[in-house]
Amino acid sequence: MAKFKPKILNGSDLAGFIKARQARQVQQLPLTPRLCIVQTKEDPVIDTYVRLKQEYGQDIGIDVEHFMVDQSKVINVIDELNQNNDVHGIIVQLPLDDPIETDTVVNTVDANKDVDALTQDTGFTSATATAISWLLAGYNIELRGQKIAVIGQGRLVGAPLSDLLESSGLDVVRCDISTNNLAEIVTSADIVISGTGQPELIKNDWVTSETVVVDAGTAGVNGAVVGDLEPAVYDRNDIKITPKKGGVGPLTVCALFENVIDATTVFTQEYL
Repeated sequence: MAKFKPKILNGSDLAGFIKARQARQVQQLPLTPRLCIVQTKEDPVIDTYVRLKQEYGQDIGIDVEHFMVDQSKVINVIDELNQNNDVHGIIVQLPLDDPIETDTVVNTVDANKDVDALTQDTGFTSATATAISWLLAGYNIELRGQKIAVIGQGRLVGAPLSDLLESSGLDVVRCDISTNNLAEIVTSADIVISGTGQPELIKNDWVTSETVVVDAGTAGVNGAVVGDLEPAVYDRNDIKITPKKGGVGPLTVCALFENVIDATTVFTQEYL
């Protein structure tokens, strides 16, 4: 691999261009898109995510409505939103208050409104997977011929991202909680993408020089959002890496609203 100067993969820099384009798209639609967020768990980190989505929607002209409901009523609320033609996108904000019901609840969402791409029949791509692909493309990261380690195979990040990369014929190594040689895999990878939500899982001495590192993990620690990397990784000057803040997150919000715009566009083509 050719040597390169250290570079920060800053999603915030790319998000501004996408956001401006989306605002123009929304203005051209014959109706105002409406996104509904359904939440069952009270948590300050989750509340922050919801607020960011509300602010982004307001900025580009999309109505974002928030429903804080008891989990015993969540399926009824989703059913009502499914039947409402004024609602174009529905998000079940995870984790649920009782995560054991996650599959049942998320699969209640109408696949045509499933902008988080969590249902079995969804026609959308995971927002985080799209965001990471945008980030790598935006910084001209070469993927072909590279060994790509995707750490974590959760429904929001790792699994859909691995599917997306493999569908393009790329060399992907999937790692999950059962992977015994994680250090060896990370050390031998050209590109490391982690989305486990386990703080400091990826150790500094695992990461070799000139590796591309994307941290898409999020966890709440003492009220703060942290990623999957050991702090020392961020001090490296010989790798390309996402920043502690402003890496994948801003583009994930962009990609989510891209799905909302697409869902609204399809609705207008079919019903207006």
